[in-house]
Amino acid sequence: MDKKLLDDCFLSDRARLRHDEALAILRARIGAVVGRERLALPAALNRVLAEAAIASQNVPAHTNAAVDGYSFAAADYRLDAATTLALSGRAAAGHPRAGVPPPGSAVRIFTGAVMPAGHDTVAMQEDARTAVENGRDVVTIPSGLKPQANVRKAGEDVKAGETVLGPGAVLRPQDLGALAALGLAEVTCFARLKVALLASGDEIVRPPNALKAGQVYDANTPMLLGLIAGAGATAVDLGVLPDDAATVRQRLAEAAAAYDVIITSGGASLGEEDHMVAALDALGKRHLWQLAIKPGRPMTFGQIGDAVVVGLPGNPVAVFVCFLLYVWPLLRRLGGAPWPEPRRFLLPARFDFPARKIGRREFWRGSLVAEPQGLAVAKFPRDGSGLISGLRAADGLIEIPEDVSGVAWGDPVAFLPFSEFGISAR
Repeated sequence: MDKKLLDDCFLSDRARLRHDEALAILRARIGAVVGRERLALPAALNRVLAEAAIASQNVPAHTNAAVDGYSFAAADYRLDAATTLALSGRAAAGHPRAGVPPPGSAVRIFTGAVMPAGHDTVAMQEDARTAVENGRDVVTIPSGLKPQANVRKAGEDVKAGETVLGPGAVLRPQDLGALAALGLAEVTCFARLKVALLASGDEIVRPPNALKAGQVYDANTPMLLGLIAGAGATAVDLGVLPDDAATVRQRLAEAAAAYDVIITSGGASLGEEDHMVAALDALGKRHLWQLAIKPGRPMTFGQIGDAVVVGLPGNPVAVFVCFLLYVWPLLRRLGGAPWPEPRRFLLPARFDFPARKIGRREFWRGSLVAEPQGLAVAKFPRDGSGLISGLRAADGLIEIPEDVSGVAWGDPVAFLPFSEFGISAR
């Protein structure tokens, strides 16, 4: 079987990459690595479509009434005056009127019913008036009704042969409705990407264990499990790695043999107790390392065989930000979807940041501010990479390019809402 990834999949000749350069490498060199499976529509929610969904017939299949009322032929109607027509039967959804109505007659019709042969217009029931004249039922339709009013034509929504959804579409509830309207009960989707998750460091402990001096609780793993699920992948928590080179190397090798992606948090620097990078170098290849961004500079991309390896920083804010910027689109693409491009919205700043070190791209936590003239964005006042409270208070990220030396009140800034990454609003 062919390898899923090239040996130099992430390779760069730069020691420290800018944000856009790193994204360009990932976007250009990553493709789907998962297989396919057949799923019933209810099970396909949020899955990635692997084969195009093509309409085999028109939707709607028949020209039908859009309202409850009375159908008739526009040729039998006077646009400038009320018109009285004899009633000749009824048509309901699933029970079309048999035969052809007599010329000059109307049919009592209900929403969704197939239009009777020869009829092309429907008057709403509240606008029409019924009566009995000379022993027969009639309906009077007021003037001014345009031909073909209140009618849904066959193929008005989708025409036979049209591609409704292409490969790579992430299936939303409305997409499942569209697929069901085509008469599909099952679709072929990409299998879920399998992700191994590892934390690193002797200082990392998990509840209900009590903290000892110098220890911290593992906040990254629960957060990453949620983020990975939101990216459409299946994550397995493989625990916390100790600061032991042999153990780190063994656990990484085992994970690479069983998973499509390995995501680690912590141990991504070159300190004496940071063994993750050394283990990756020994087992596989490290291609991207050290990005010119804040937060998240010590970040690693590489591979061990066919397994993609992502080494995230240890601080929770850096983990969260780096995941959204790089790992979320990476997982989407590896899982069969196109590389997603989150939208940025230019909003006026409701803060001042007069002096800033240039040369790196920064991502600040931002909260939306509703004003009479529209939305603006405020910056969380503290920038520490360990302040999870800033993530909880934020609605998204404020993106500051490398060459911007400061931000003044009212300046337009780029805002990336968390909703662009599938994270619900507060």
